[in-house]
Amino acid sequence: MRVTLAEKLGIRVSLLQSGMGGVAGPDLACAVSEAGAAGCAGGYKLVGDALSAMLGRLVAGTGLPVGVNLIEEVVGPRTLVEQVEQVLGETPPHVYLSLFGPAEDAVLKRITDAGRRLVVQVGTVEEGLRAAGHGAVVVVQGTQAGGHLLGTAHRDALVGELRTLLPDACLVAAGGIGSPRAAAEAVAAGADGVLLGTAFVVARESMAHPYFKSAVCDAVEDDTVITDVYEIGWPGRRHRVLATDVTRDPDQPKNFIGRTVVEGKPYVVPRFSAAVPTVATSGRIEEMAMYCGLSCGDIAQEVPAADIVAGFARTLPGPGALEAGKG
Repeated sequence: MRVTLAEKLGIRVSLLQSGMGGVAGPDLACAVSEAGAAGCAGGYKLVGDALSAMLGRLVAGTGLPVGVNLIEEVVGPRTLVEQVEQVLGETPPHVYLSLFGPAEDAVLKRITDAGRRLVVQVGTVEEGLRAAGHGAVVVVQGTQAGGHLLGTAHRDALVGELRTLLPDACLVAAGGIGSPRAAAEAVAAGADGVLLGTAFVVARESMAHPYFKSAVCDAVEDDTVITDVYEIGWPGRRHRVLATDVTRDPDQPKNFIGRTVVEGKPYVVPRFSAAVPTVATSGRIEEMAMYCGLSCGDIAQEVPAADIVAGFARTLPGPGALEAGKG
């Protein structure tokens, strides 16, 4: 039987926050969850003590459903298994696992066998069918999305195709959703909820660098481009970003253009790095990867995460809304 995202995850508002690496830390994730939606912290390449530190803050921050996002494509299958086992071993049941892109069936089964809720973001029909076969919430990403693009289809077209094939699955639309109106359109196209990324980049609790936040607030759709130039650390994937001197001239040298700190460990940032500029980043921020979706035209200022959730709550279905609509 088809259910809303709210019912599937045990939340009040059928809204997911994207677990954006670098940007989405425990503060943002917990604020979103406390507001009634489903927050998600970016696990990205964190392992061992660094991952434990992040998980500790996440668990301390909320007892409501909240997630950890992991990416096999970035870390490889072996490290993904290590990350999954660490999350399962160090967090209570209210922490769900979110996977960006494909992962082995054995990993999906391990998560659901452990009794954890599973969210999988996909960009193709094939991957959507496979994720749904494991009982996952299927996040359907369209090319309107900011960040790394998993497919080539328009959001609503892909949602519609998967809804026809998966009438009872919990489908969540992602890409180009920056207003309640856009969320309502996605639900009308067959989604059971929506995922927001760009809208939460500018949340007060986001770890995005102030320049990054300001650039998103000032941007319109035509300021974004789809490119593959930000490949260091994440090769072979197209991404939608704000246009920069780097996207306009990809033949520049791969020099170091900045520095950043992740869980207390310093790193240098080369030109063409996939890493986003955060509050811990210094250097040529204006040349770095500033992921931004087509929703930017509806985003004008930095606001608390709770205000973002509240703005969408009136549009998105709550628990039991689909069943109530049959009566």
